[in-house]
Amino acid sequence: MKNILILGGTRFFGKRLVQLLLDEGHKVTIATRGNTEDGFGDEVGRIQLDRENKESLAKAVEGGKEWDTIYDNICYSPQAAQDACDVFQGKVKRYILTSTLSVYEPASRMHEEKDVNPYIYPVTLGGKNDFSYGEGKRLAEAVFFQNADFPAVAVRFPIVLGEDDYTGRLEFHIDHVKQEVPIGIPNLQAKMCFISSSEAAAFLSWLKNQRVEGPINARSQGDVKLSELMGWIEKEAGKKALITKQITDSNKSPFGVPDSWVMDTNKAERLGFQFQPLRSWLPALIRQLSMQDK
Repeated sequence: MKNILILGGTRFFGKRLVQLLLDEGHKVTIATRGNTEDGFGDEVGRIQLDRENKESLAKAVEGGKEWDTIYDNICYSPQAAQDACDVFQGKVKRYILTSTLSVYEPASRMHEEKDVNPYIYPVTLGGKNDFSYGEGKRLAEAVFFQNADFPAVAVRFPIVLGEDDYTGRLEFHIDHVKQEVPIGIPNLQAKMCFISSSEAAAFLSWLKNQRVEGPINARSQGDVKLSELMGWIEKEAGKKALITKQITDSNKSPFGVPDSWVMDTNKAERLGFQFQPLRSWLPALIRQLSMQDK
C-alpha cells in the first residue's frame, strides 16, 4: 500500500485516478481548495490548501507527513513548481506532474519528448498569469527537472475527452452542428490526437510503479483528421457542419489548430503501456453525447 497525495482530484480524470488508487488499496489524500464535492466520503483524506500559495501548500507536509507518490494535476506555472520543489524536498519518493501536448507547437511531424527538453529549457519564474498555458507548463517542467531533489516525471497529455469533461469541448462541436451554427476551424486537414479520461487515469496509476523520469507522451493509439472527426459528429447529429475559416470568439473551435498536433508514444509503449485505439472509443463517445440532447 502506498501513501499517495493528489493535488487536484475532485473531477474529470483526477477523480477517476482517485477511484483507481482506492481500488488498488492505497491510502489516498486529496488536496484542493475544497470548493468541489468529491463524493468519496471517508474513503480519502483531505487537505484544504491553495496550490498557488507556498505557505498554504506546506500544509501537505505538516506534522512530518511524507508521501510515496504525489500527483500534481494543478501546477500551471514555474513558481508553483518551485514552491513544490521547496515544500516537498525530502518528503516524497516520486512526483508525477500532469503536463500537456501544448508544450509542443502544432507541426506537420509527430513530436517526440526530446523536441522540448525540460532539462535544458531556460527557467524564468512567474505565476500562471504571466505566461501562456503551454509556456507555463514548459517552465513548470523545467523547474522540476532542474531543481527538484526527488524523482519526477511529466505526463504530456493531449486534449482529454470523456462524458465527465467539464469543459464541454466535444459538446461545443456537437451543439454547433445540431443548431446549424458556424464552427471556426482553420485547417480541416490537420490531424489531432486525444486520450479518454479513463485512459488518462489508468496511465497515471500505472506510471507510479514505473522506473522512469523526465517527460513522457501519452495519448490514445492513432490520430484523426479534423475533417473525419467532424464527419463522425455529422453522422450522429444528422446535419452538415457549417465550417468557416472566419474565426471569431464565439465560433472558434477548441480543436481549431493551424497544423497537425500529434505526438509519438514510443517511450511509454517501450515501458509496456498499451494505449487504446482512438477509434475504439471516440466515435462511441460522440454518439453517447449526441444522444443526451435528444
